[in-house]
Amino acid sequence: MTLPYLILSILWFSLIAYAVFGGADFGAGFWDLLAAGPHAEGQHQLIDQALGPVWETNHVWIIFLVVGLFSAFPVPFSLLVTVLFFPLTLALIGIVFRGSAFVFRTHGLLKNRPASKIWTRIFSFSSILTPFCLGLSAAAVASGAIRVHGQATPVVDFGSIWLSPFALTIGCMAVALCATLAAIYLTLEVVNNSLPELAEAFRLRGLIAGAVTALLGALGLWLSRTSAPFLWQGMVNHAFWLIITTMLIGLATALTLFFRYYRIARLGIVVETAFLLGSWGVSQIPYLVPPDITVNGGAGAPATLYLLLIGVSLGLLIILPSIYLLFYLVKFRNSVGFLERSQ
Repeated sequence: MTLPYLILSILWFSLIAYAVFGGADFGAGFWDLLAAGPHAEGQHQLIDQALGPVWETNHVWIIFLVVGLFSAFPVPFSLLVTVLFFPLTLALIGIVFRGSAFVFRTHGLLKNRPASKIWTRIFSFSSILTPFCLGLSAAAVASGAIRVHGQATPVVDFGSIWLSPFALTIGCMAVALCATLAAIYLTLEVVNNSLPELAEAFRLRGLIAGAVTALLGALGLWLSRTSAPFLWQGMVNHAFWLIITTMLIGLATALTLFFRYYRIARLGIVVETAFLLGSWGVSQIPYLVPPDITVNGGAGAPATLYLLLIGVSLGLLIILPSIYLLFYLVKFRNSVGFLERSQ
């Protein structure tokens, strides 16, 4: 493995971590929008309690990814943020508005007043906007439509690349995957308390969202034959086993959720997400931005990569234990507190 591939593998790990943790936060906003019926208030409270201690921490991974790409692959980074200016900007706006709305609706002075409904709607719609736009951007990269024409300065694309049927399908799939993650996580939050109706509601939503994710994934595969030929050829040639494994893990996750093995289901959806994003990465090898920029060709200076590798390694030695300790302590205590207040 060359140094650029090693750096990219670490950055891909951060992408998977953001999808697994941050994606569940976005999915919670999706379910917050759909909360209705006699248990609507309980659903809002559950989402607030689940997100409260960790939602800002999860953005560490997207910052890690952006800074790493800028440092290790400056030319491809410049190309992507220019061509995909609009969807990436919308994703950033969604992140900012979602966080602000969550704070104001959860901890603001107007909590439980009519005006707080405005913040709730902003929180929910922003939670949908960000994963949708990130999915559009990922599909645009995978499609092979972002081209490098000699030394010409890249130009902003106004939708011809990131609003194709393939991109829209992957954008919707990203939202559905986030909703599936959140539903399974939230089911486990309340499975052992005195609110079986709430646990059953999120279990059912997890099954539905998982089925929608699978259908959109199948549609995306079918569209990729013509809309993302380099990705399709990569999947057929050296990632076919990953695609099959991802499908089997998804089926196993659905079965464990159906039969109420919630902890196994949570592990299953995490592994499925990792395999899904891993399949995308392996399918694009050797391209970073197909078909014009390879991983080795788009990498920065070797000296920069070595220093970045040292810095990233030292940072992960601090970040990983810290995040684990945060989740172990704060999330556990928060869950206990919610259970006690719910009884």
